[in-house]
Amino acid sequence: MKPSEKKYIKIRIFLVGLMFSIFLALIGTKAVYLQVFCGSWLSERASNQYERSFACRGKRGSIYDSNQREVAVSIDVTSIAAYPKNVKDVSSTAKSLAKSLKIDPGQLTKKLTAKRSFVWIKRHVTPNEAKEVRVLKLPGIDFFPEHKRFYPMKTLFAQVVGFSGMDGRGLEGIEFYYDSYLKGADYQLTVLKDALGRGFGVEKSWDADYSGNNLVLTIDRAIQYIAEKSLEKAVLEYSAKSGMVVVMSPKKGAVLALAHFPFFNPNSLKDFRPEVWRNRSITDPFEPGSTMKIFLAAAALESGGCTPNTIFFCENGAYRIGRNTVHDTHSHGWLSLQQIVKYSSNIGAVKVTEKIGPEVLYETLHDFGFGLKTGIDCPGETTGSVSHYRRWSKIDTGAIAFGQGVSVSAIQLITAACAIANDGILMKPYIVQAISDPNGRLIKSFAPCKVRRVVSEQTAKTVRRIMTTVISSGGTGEKAALEGYSVCGKTGTAQKTDPNGGYARGKYVASFIGFAPEDHPELAILVLIDEPRKNHFGGIVAAPAFREIAHETLHYMNINPRQGGERLTVSRGGKARG
Repeated sequence: MKPSEKKYIKIRIFLVGLMFSIFLALIGTKAVYLQVFCGSWLSERASNQYERSFACRGKRGSIYDSNQREVAVSIDVTSIAAYPKNVKDVSSTAKSLAKSLKIDPGQLTKKLTAKRSFVWIKRHVTPNEAKEVRVLKLPGIDFFPEHKRFYPMKTLFAQVVGFSGMDGRGLEGIEFYYDSYLKGADYQLTVLKDALGRGFGVEKSWDADYSGNNLVLTIDRAIQYIAEKSLEKAVLEYSAKSGMVVVMSPKKGAVLALAHFPFFNPNSLKDFRPEVWRNRSITDPFEPGSTMKIFLAAAALESGGCTPNTIFFCENGAYRIGRNTVHDTHSHGWLSLQQIVKYSSNIGAVKVTEKIGPEVLYETLHDFGFGLKTGIDCPGETTGSVSHYRRWSKIDTGAIAFGQGVSVSAIQLITAACAIANDGILMKPYIVQAISDPNGRLIKSFAPCKVRRVVSEQTAKTVRRIMTTVISSGGTGEKAALEGYSVCGKTGTAQKTDPNGGYARGKYVASFIGFAPEDHPELAILVLIDEPRKNHFGGIVAAPAFREIAHETLHYMNINPRQGGERLTVSRGGKARG
């Protein structure tokens, strides 16, 4: 080989080596740049291609009745979603999903062709639906674990407990009021995908650390069932529009039952009208009618202006006040304060108010909590309405004395009555007695809370004795009499107001409020029947339901009858009024 040729080959080798060196240097420099300066950016882009994170929430806490029986729980369910870009055959996929999930194919097609990386197909599917879709093995379709609220007692407790939404947020009732305690903690759920975009794992699993807290109610399932059963019977028997029952412990203020009719099942909300979801005993005001006479009697006795035997002339059934005339159902002449309550004389109530004055009545009603929120742990509580006595006309004063021109809620009315049962001490009503963490450890408890003394112990006992005469022969509440127990009570029959002004003809709220036993009340019960058609008097419509609830509940609570089983006998000869 000639020297010139050798030199040429060396030059070629040098140039090729130089080129490779330059290329290697460039590649090394680029690698250093990508790894050192662009590492975090590239890692993020890479993870976006095989990871997808979702905001998730831990399991919602459970709700129990007073005996630790489940009222609301969260169960594990599956939700189905899609990655539209990874769906190969939109039409075929939509048809297959529509058949298995019973969804309109057109809606599915819109979702599967959406310009989004992720869409929900159907959340909270049944186990059979999830199984059917899994068998199809459709590209771009994925499955996610979620939680669904379930109410094992169905209609029982429904308006009290309320319900939560698809995303685990409380929307009504206790579920809404205590949502901050019940809801699970938020965290990120990361789903891993393979090269074909199929999910194959979950970075995090459900953990008790993310679960919400549990609630224990004061309500007893057995007493709730007794109340709901009796309420349904009364509403249907008198062809009424609706009804409510509240059962409370007078000494504690704890709500033992809170029933509404019509019922609804929170497991299938779409089958019921939204107006039946509401806890009307807390949210809806109404005119109480003659049940207010027990508070009038308390005002008269506490002021010192009257005794149970103070007599008033009741004008033989008609009493004119200015241009208005107050009527009684029956004609009465002279009646004592005790008899005014027993026979539910409206004219007698007006005469008592004229004697003690509007200021005394107003202050007493205010002390009993009317016109104020009770502070019960339920959402949407109404204050009711009691205008200041300086704005009362003479007829207003008389009407308020027998429960018209004033509005109250069911919880206000029974809380006030409990003050009489509790020797004059007003207690704050409550529904939740304890909050515990997911492991059952106590976080917070709620004890009975005294609000104030409303009337003296002697006045409260005297009013209770007066109320026992309502149940006796000739009283408006004789149908509430219980065998073996001394009962205090008062009937109420209030004509409903018309939205256009005045009172609605033929529309009434029939009620009965009472407690037993009279000497040491353990139970207070309020029964309200809205717009009964076959009869509208509280002593006929609501009193029998009170008797039934009280009888069964007293036996359930092992509260024994009087010694000797003495039977309280009443006359059934005439129709009750009240």
